[in-house]
Amino acid sequence: MRLHRNLVFTTIDSLMAIFNDGEYADKVVARALKKDKRWGSTDRKFVAETIYEIVRWKRLYVEIAEVREPFDRDKIWRIFAVWAVLRGYTLPDWKYFEETPVRRIKGKFDELTKTRKFKESIPDWMDELGVKELGEEIWTKELAAQNQQAKVILRVNRLKTTKEKLRAMLMDLNIVTEFNKEYPDALILTERANVFLTDAFRDGLFEVQDASSQLVAYFLDVKPGMKVVDTCAGAGGKTLHLASLMENKGQIIAMDLYESKLKQLKIRAKRNGAFNIEPRVIEGTKTIKKLHEKADRVLIDAPCSGLGVLKRNPDSKWKLQPEFIENIKKIQAEVLENYSKIVKPGGKLVYATCSVLPSENQEQIEHFLTTEIGKEFTFVQDRKVLAHESGFDGFYMALLERKNK
Repeated sequence: MRLHRNLVFTTIDSLMAIFNDGEYADKVVARALKKDKRWGSTDRKFVAETIYEIVRWKRLYVEIAEVREPFDRDKIWRIFAVWAVLRGYTLPDWKYFEETPVRRIKGKFDELTKTRKFKESIPDWMDELGVKELGEEIWTKELAAQNQQAKVILRVNRLKTTKEKLRAMLMDLNIVTEFNKEYPDALILTERANVFLTDAFRDGLFEVQDASSQLVAYFLDVKPGMKVVDTCAGAGGKTLHLASLMENKGQIIAMDLYESKLKQLKIRAKRNGAFNIEPRVIEGTKTIKKLHEKADRVLIDAPCSGLGVLKRNPDSKWKLQPEFIENIKKIQAEVLENYSKIVKPGGKLVYATCSVLPSENQEQIEHFLTTEIGKEFTFVQDRKVLAHESGFDGFYMALLERKNK
């Protein structure tokens, strides 16, 4: 296997931006892939996957390379050399690789991978937290699953087509997909492909959405004609799924603190042909109070640590801090207490996160049910999705029903 200079230099530049400038890996990769229009799919795949792999295994590679932060360009080259050696590349005759200790790299890899925090490449504090909350056995399995490359999963837009028709259309483009009976709207790609370039995407026939995330809209038990509030809608992945399940009938109020995210939702909704969505910026407590006891269904897709989606966002391992998790748990409790008041008597609420930590999930629900507003709700059921069991993202969802007065 040969390394090509322009692809490697783009990878080095990208790693500098992620590790030193704090940029998000997905945005850096998107920018890198636009660098040279002459690149074919193999070139683009090399750049994207190499950046993500080195970000994912940063701690292990840094330890083997014997470098410390902050990383100058020479240190990034040493980290890259470790990746190349471990992936079986023959190092070219470039000055950056002149003193690469190939045998020592392989020996250190064998030695370090006997210890979980190096083997799975994770900060000490995060490893300790995972063990504390999930136990050694489950956390070890979960970490290994979170270090696998995320699958590309589509959610068919029922407003415009069926799963069978979409699958046939993609097959004509040599994009092969599989069904999974546990996920009624999901098409799972057998090999990665840039589905955003297809007419099917441009025509709004599908969205890219992980299978675990697709469970949430079903869990909310929506029906056509209902009034539904998505309180933390963001760019609207779950909002659009709700619109699809509601057959464009009824009303969905999609709320978020950030107008920029709701603008993205408007664009996506137009492409999807979803016309029952009303974006609404949360400007303060008045926005929430106006909706008290008005909604048949409320979705609280709460802000969280994201420890269920590390395979999709490996750079978050290095950006997250213990203080953030403590703060986010307080915000979760506040959001649950405030937004639950939107549910009308007899209505239902789903609290969801993309975290696997019980302290962000079932413990938040247990606490909520002891609060003044929480005592007006009955716990119906919850679902914990772990990556090592499902093969998809880690997720949590709890369904509560507000008692009739």
